[in-house]
Amino acid sequence: MVKVNIKDIDETLTKAELDEIKKAAAKEPFFDDDSPEMTQDKLQQFKKMYGKTRTKQTISLRLSPETLSKAKMYGKGYTSFLSRLLDEAINDEELIRKCI
Repeated sequence: MVKVNIKDIDETLTKAELDEIKKAAAKEPFFDDDSPEMTQDKLQQFKKMYGKTRTKQTISLRLSPETLSKAKMYGKGYTSFLSRLLDEAINDEELIRKCI
């Protein structure tokens, strides 16, 4: 369940909308077959799944502002784009010699 502070909600909402949100927040969650309650065992299963599928390592990398700007021009997912670009570049012996 996601908890939202009423103070964090956009001020453009009408009084009726705010009242409806307050009423909904006061209700108890309803669990059924489509959305069962998450137990600690079920949460552990999610963690295990996530841990098994992650194959890439997270690192810190310094880039020039120009390079980062160009990469960001490719939009959402630019970090995956950079990863694929490095994968290709690291296998290009001529490019490696040029950059060393």
